[in-house]
Amino acid sequence: MIMKSRLDSPSTYLAKVARLSAALRENPALPVRLGKKTSNLFRPRQTGAVQRLDVTGLNKVVRIDAQNLVAEVEGIMTYQELTKVTLEHGFVPTVVPELATITIGGALAGGGIESSSFRYGLVHETIKSMDVLTASGDVITAAPDGDHADLYAGLPNTFGTLGYVVKVTVGLVKSRPYVHLRHKKYDAAADYFAALAQVADSGEQDGQPIDYLDGVVFGADQFVLTTGRFVETAPYASNYTRHRIYYQSLLTQEEDYLTTYDYLWRWDTDWFWCSKRMYAQHPAVRLLFGRWLGSKTYWKLAGLDGKYHIQDRISRLTGRTQREEMVIQDVQIPIEHALTFLEFMERHIGITPIWTCPARAYNPKQHFPFYELEPGKLYINFGFWDGVSSDRDPAEGYYNRLLEAQVDQLQGKKGLYSESFYSREQFWQIYPKPTYDKLKKRYDPAGRLRDIYDKTVKRG
Repeated sequence: MIMKSRLDSPSTYLAKVARLSAALRENPALPVRLGKKTSNLFRPRQTGAVQRLDVTGLNKVVRIDAQNLVAEVEGIMTYQELTKVTLEHGFVPTVVPELATITIGGALAGGGIESSSFRYGLVHETIKSMDVLTASGDVITAAPDGDHADLYAGLPNTFGTLGYVVKVTVGLVKSRPYVHLRHKKYDAAADYFAALAQVADSGEQDGQPIDYLDGVVFGADQFVLTTGRFVETAPYASNYTRHRIYYQSLLTQEEDYLTTYDYLWRWDTDWFWCSKRMYAQHPAVRLLFGRWLGSKTYWKLAGLDGKYHIQDRISRLTGRTQREEMVIQDVQIPIEHALTFLEFMERHIGITPIWTCPARAYNPKQHFPFYELEPGKLYINFGFWDGVSSDRDPAEGYYNRLLEAQVDQLQGKKGLYSESFYSREQFWQIYPKPTYDKLKKRYDPAGRLRDIYDKTVKRG
């Protein structure tokens, strides 16, 4: 039985949105900012006199439509909570981002990807329609067709600068109780990317259909390609939520079984592998604090580090003199340039492991101007989240700037959830300013929401 705490009636949803609309209309002159408890942004937040719109109550499922394979979901519900509801019906969302703190509205507005994206595309492509609350207090339903098709196409990757997503209709797919994983090792990058492309194109591995596909670059000669397939039964179910570490298992096992729920959240316990920066991979830490491990905890620790500079203090105590520039990025690179990009990473950045996740546009006829993938082309998402030590001033963003230039040269796309260093001119060479200005004029004419460049770029 589904817990009622995760459900809302349509009338309750409408009442909550009406209160938000009224709050916006009470202070028409103030800039508007989203007020919520969690965030997955790695860049500074604006301070100052603003109206904080408390949307934390928009965190429920309104309806599951099993016949049409869709769910109506409020915008601040996390995917983790959503999957608890859909799995009880025998479904999962077609694409489920990997961290427990990611909300469905956030993934839509900021870009989201996971191991089913080789088939279904990015998160915003799984959305059938959306309710958007504008800064003036209007609620607009945007869909691929109709009067607001421009907002449906334009909102992804604009980070709430055109309006806030208060409800979406998201696609579902039938699931099974378990996921059977197979981990295949490669010692050459060319062979690895060729295999990744072949499996992504065919949707099969060794003649068996697959449901999930991703991989990890552990080093210049160490690659693991992982496929997942829904199954009804399993001889065992591994648990990586406390003592064991999922990404380490990729190197030691050829196959594995997880419950579907645990598969969807396999990366969350260790924030992929970033838990090592929090010393959370030490056996004693996991023994004492294992039940609290996960992205929610790491975000709190990261916040404390930002406030009290804990890592800097440890570096000084240990005699470390070099400074560290954080390079926390996800980039989409066309498959034909994957080898070149990996060579660039090895030569200039030096971060491993690197997550690799294939994706392609789900509907070639639907264009998203602020996250445009070339129709029919396979892209590889490279995800890397660590620091680079050097004598350079981290504030200059030397390594991040190198990365941005390389991504642009290879016709790739860079996620904007982290720090960016584009000049304003560079930014608008990448994104279509006339399209954005037209959307801004229609949906935020008073400019109460931030400009996308001002919100997503650190300086420039």
